[in-house]
Amino acid sequence: MVKTKLKSLPSRNELDKNFIWKIEDLYPSDKDCKNDMLQLESSFDKLSKFQNKLGDSSDNLLSCLILNDELSQIIEKIYVYSHMKLHEDTSSSIYQALSDGAKSLSIKFSAIASFIIPEILLIPEDTLYRYINENESLKLYTHFLHDLLRQKEHILSKKEEELLARVSEIGGTPQSIFTMLNDADMNFPPIKGEDGSDIEVTKGRFVNLMENLNRDIRKAAFNSLYSSYINQKNTLAAIYNGSVKKDAFFATTRGYPSSLEASLFADNIPLEVYTNLIDTVHSNIHLMHRYVSLRKKLLNLDELHMYDLYTPIVPDIDMKIPYEEAIKIVKEGLAPLGDDYIKILHKGLFGGWIDVYENKGKRSGAYSWGAYGTHPYVLLNYQDNINNLFTLAHEMGHALHSYYSDEAQPYIYAQYPIFLAEVASTVNESLLMQHLLNNTTDKNKKAYLINHFMEQFRGTLFRQTMFAEFEKITHEMWERGEALTVDSLCEVYKNLNIKYYGPDIIIDSEISFEWARIPHFYNAFYVYKYATGYSAAIALSDGILNNKAGSLDSYLTFLKSGGSDYPINILERAGVDMKSPEPIKKALKVFEGLLVEMEKM
Repeated sequence: MVKTKLKSLPSRNELDKNFIWKIEDLYPSDKDCKNDMLQLESSFDKLSKFQNKLGDSSDNLLSCLILNDELSQIIEKIYVYSHMKLHEDTSSSIYQALSDGAKSLSIKFSAIASFIIPEILLIPEDTLYRYINENESLKLYTHFLHDLLRQKEHILSKKEEELLARVSEIGGTPQSIFTMLNDADMNFPPIKGEDGSDIEVTKGRFVNLMENLNRDIRKAAFNSLYSSYINQKNTLAAIYNGSVKKDAFFATTRGYPSSLEASLFADNIPLEVYTNLIDTVHSNIHLMHRYVSLRKKLLNLDELHMYDLYTPIVPDIDMKIPYEEAIKIVKEGLAPLGDDYIKILHKGLFGGWIDVYENKGKRSGAYSWGAYGTHPYVLLNYQDNINNLFTLAHEMGHALHSYYSDEAQPYIYAQYPIFLAEVASTVNESLLMQHLLNNTTDKNKKAYLINHFMEQFRGTLFRQTMFAEFEKITHEMWERGEALTVDSLCEVYKNLNIKYYGPDIIIDSEISFEWARIPHFYNAFYVYKYATGYSAAIALSDGILNNKAGSLDSYLTFLKSGGSDYPINILERAGVDMKSPEPIKKALKVFEGLLVEMEKM
């Protein structure tokens, strides 16, 4: 049976130092960060001196771009440090202030640097390419400059760009409010464990509770979590409404047809990539309905509820995985990626990259982050279960993608496009799953793992596509002038759950409020990339595992590519064409194969 920790969360200073990240690798102290903030602000005038001079010569253009990169790199380091310190304890007023200061400094820098792009676009195109040809050092910026020319029609005047840069601080308000409400202020009523003692419900423990074999505990945890969001429903609807308005404002101001197209344009992603995803999943939605029906049958339930979606459908399997064991399993599972990859992975696992356990006030969830010039960092809220095993592999996929990109690329191209962000992480998950399946002889454990693999498909390909459809619908509603109220948001979300999960599950009223707790909705049109990235990753991992000629080398080249080209092109060179629905169809075929195998077992 899945066991749940009953004790209260420790405070930050009670944690074992071996399981917290070495934040001092970014800055030895807050004082060092603040000194950089002061010195940086005094350097802004140096950048301003290039204003109205970029078209004078290739040397002026080059010097300005180099200085802009140098200042941007320092700001990135300040921003990451201040926010990671806040994420250690989101209730800390000290780091709320420091992170706010970093945000303000970033906004001020954006406003000061806002002349650069409009001024470059005033340079005649033939003159710009002459500069590149005559100045060898400027060739580094060829892709950057070419991409600017592509975006020319959506870039405004210098004065307007400066104004938008200042407005962007206000535009971040909905996300900031949601984060503080969700991570610092939201509390959930405790529930009773099987022995009658209280279980503290947290976002970090929620999935673990949803996996509990005791249905009463699952239902109680489900009600506990959603009751708190329902109590704040009007506030949360207003916050999300503000976020959608912000997206529409920036899209309209820059002359895009819609918020969705504005988001896709940044990565040069055709609209059909987004719509193909939704349409292809719709065409295969019967597979999800079939899986839900199988889950109901194997759990032997008269009624399947939303709180029954996470619990294992294979009984009496103890898959408790302590963190130390998870490290060992992840290293073994990722061995097909080669000795160099495993060497760097080992460095990350034991070199202070990872903040492992949950503590009071710590940011929920998991992520990989960092700043150019330092190693990546990973935030976890590790629980001893298989989901967290895969989370470790997933986030280390992000971290090593960043490591390889930072090592291979100059600062301007080191950041890989968001469209590619979920590929490396999901390749790791896929390789880990195949390793576990290949090394499991116990029939019940194998069935458990197959079910977990299917759950990855449900959670990543189907559920994230449902999220993507919700974002598309709600933004289109606002753009048509329709109000986004609690009732309208809940109606959209409930209907999507009915569509995606089918007739064999009870769509509990609480699930209509799930939109209110999804942080990614405040970074609009991001979630679809989980689904497309998952599809690409299934294809890439298949080539690596089957020793397809050149597959490993091309994958490592992919990891080193950063943002040196458009993401569609980088993936295509790795062997995956996301302009076609075929990778999604192939991924769904894998899901169907797992479904057939589980039905037979």
